[in-house]
Amino acid sequence: MRRPARFVSRFISGEVEAPPYLMLALSAALIGGFSVYGMVAGGHTSSVLQAVTARTGFAIDEIRVAGNVETSEVDIFDRVGLDGYTSLIGFDAEEARKRIESLPWIQSVEVRKVYPATLEVAVTERQPFAIWQRGSLLSLVEEDGSVIAPLAGMQHVTLPLVVGSGAAEAAAGFVAKVAEVPGLASRVRGYVRIAERRWDLHLHSGLTVKLPEKDVEAALRELVELDREHDLLTRDVEVVDMRFANQVVVKLSPDAASARAVSMKERLGKHYRPAERRT
Repeated sequence: MRRPARFVSRFISGEVEAPPYLMLALSAALIGGFSVYGMVAGGHTSSVLQAVTARTGFAIDEIRVAGNVETSEVDIFDRVGLDGYTSLIGFDAEEARKRIESLPWIQSVEVRKVYPATLEVAVTERQPFAIWQRGSLLSLVEEDGSVIAPLAGMQHVTLPLVVGSGAAEAAAGFVAKVAEVPGLASRVRGYVRIAERRWDLHLHSGLTVKLPEKDVEAALRELVELDREHDLLTRDVEVVDMRFANQVVVKLSPDAASARAVSMKERLGKHYRPAERRT
């Protein structure tokens, strides 16, 4: 400490002249120190860093988005949260990732900084499996039954339509069973869940097939076999009820029932009794 002590002693006695602008430098250092302290104490470090670095060539001026089909780039840009002077250095990519991931269609997202001024956003979207109808509400759901978003437009109308409480969660397994039966799935307009226990098939022709709670695969095979032998699914029939073991109950359409009644009356004559009077 001898040399610093001697230098201070000589400076005080006037033997050493102060460098020019020393007081100006000391004042600037003092002001700068108080400014840094106030910035840190007030929690403004990030905003100051953003402002300084954005004006020195690191302001984000390009966002590259990849992987989005259902999600618009406008929605993604909105979640990124740029204000025109956002610096890539101080930008929080993890927070932006969380905001983008909150969009309905987004399954996962990766946000990457590419210096000096580019942001890359790569998204993976959820895959719709079916349209789920509850009353008048139509929603797109994933294979596990998770709701993605309300149905909008005609883009997904070719997906299976599943109807009723519990239908979304149970649809994947049942739709797969129907798909295994040759020529049946293409005729199905809707898969209706009944009391969360069993299914009805509503065909494009207007026919309803009531399936049993158990042994669904066997009932489906029997249905196709009946159609192959008797053209059951193309006849003037409203309902095919397969809920009962060892029997199939068929309900004719009103026109077909009237025609059959006339035919039976001609055949049986005075022995004919209307259906409502028969047991």
